[in-house]
Amino acid sequence: MDYAGNRVTEASSAPNKSRHPALPLIDGNEKIREIWTLDEQAELTTLYTERAVKFIKQNRKRPFFLYVAHSMPHVPLAVSDKFKGKSRQGLYGDVMMEIDWSVREIMNALKQNRMEDNTLIIFTSDNGPWINFGNHAGSSGGLREGKTTSFDGGLHVPCLMKWKGVIPEGSVCPQLVSAIDVLPTLAAIVDAPLPANRIDGVNILPLLQGRSDVSPREYFLYYYRQNNLEAIRNERFKLVFPHRYDSYGVHLPGADGYPGQRGKVETGLALYDLRRDPGERYDVQELYPEVVKQLSAAAEAARDDLGDDLTGKAGQNRRKQGNVASSQ
Repeated sequence: MDYAGNRVTEASSAPNKSRHPALPLIDGNEKIREIWTLDEQAELTTLYTERAVKFIKQNRKRPFFLYVAHSMPHVPLAVSDKFKGKSRQGLYGDVMMEIDWSVREIMNALKQNRMEDNTLIIFTSDNGPWINFGNHAGSSGGLREGKTTSFDGGLHVPCLMKWKGVIPEGSVCPQLVSAIDVLPTLAAIVDAPLPANRIDGVNILPLLQGRSDVSPREYFLYYYRQNNLEAIRNERFKLVFPHRYDSYGVHLPGADGYPGQRGKVETGLALYDLRRDPGERYDVQELYPEVVKQLSAAAEAARDDLGDDLTGKAGQNRRKQGNVASSQ
C-alpha cells in the first residue's frame, strides 16, 4: 500500500541517468550548433535570454509575440558560472536563480525599450515536478503526486501575469484556468479570429481585467495518455475515476540527476474537496453524493463527445490526429 492507501501492483526502476542525444540549436530552419555536454548546456539559459532581449530590441516599433521556453529546470540540470553555487540550495536552486535573472533581463528590456506599459507578460510552467529526481525536481508544495499524474501535484502550476493598467496589481484570481486558454485570450486581445476547428481553451480576458467573479468554465476535464478521462472537476470538487498511474509515494526519490523508482498504483473512484483538501488526501464521496452524481453526468457527456479509453467510449466528435505529408 502507498501513503494514500492505494494498491501497488508493480514498480519500475531507472537506476542510471538517461542517455540523451545531441541537442541541436536551430535558427530559423538552420542548425547552427549542437549541445553535447552539461558544460555546453549550462550556456542555454543565457543564450535564450540574450536572444529574447535582441528580439525585443529589433521589434520595439511593432507588435510581437515572444515565447521563451527554458530548457531548465527540466532535467538534466546545468547552470552557468554566474550562478553556480550562489543559491545555497544546490544545483536546482542555482538553476531557478538563473531563470529569475532571465525574467528580470527580459522585463528590463521591455522597460528600456518603452514597452513595459503595453505588454502582457505571462510566466507559468507546463507541469509539476518530476519528483523521483529528488533534489533535481523541485517541490509540489504539498499537492499530491507530480508530473505524469492527473493529481494536482502534476497539473496545478503557478501562473503570474503582469499587464500594466489592465491586471490589478497584487490581485489573486481564484478561478479555474489553463494554459490552453492563452490562445483564445490573446486572440480576443488583438481581435484575431479563432481557428474554424473547435478548440478547448476559453477566453479569460475578463479575469485579467479584474472580474474575478466571472467563471470561464463550468468543468475541467483531465484527459491523459492517449485518451483517458482520468478525472473531472468544478470550481471546488474533483472526481477521480479508476485508473492506474505512476506514483512517487512508494519509493524514495533519486538524487543528483539519478531518478528513483516509481510504483504502479491503482486508484478507485474518489471525490476530493480541493478547497479544504488541496492535497487530495480525503475521499469525501460519501459526504457529497449529489456532487458525485453531477460530475459523473458531466464526465459521461464528455465521453460521448470526445471518447474515453478507460471506459471504451469512442466519442462522437473525436477528431483524427494531425499528420505531416511527405513529398518524394
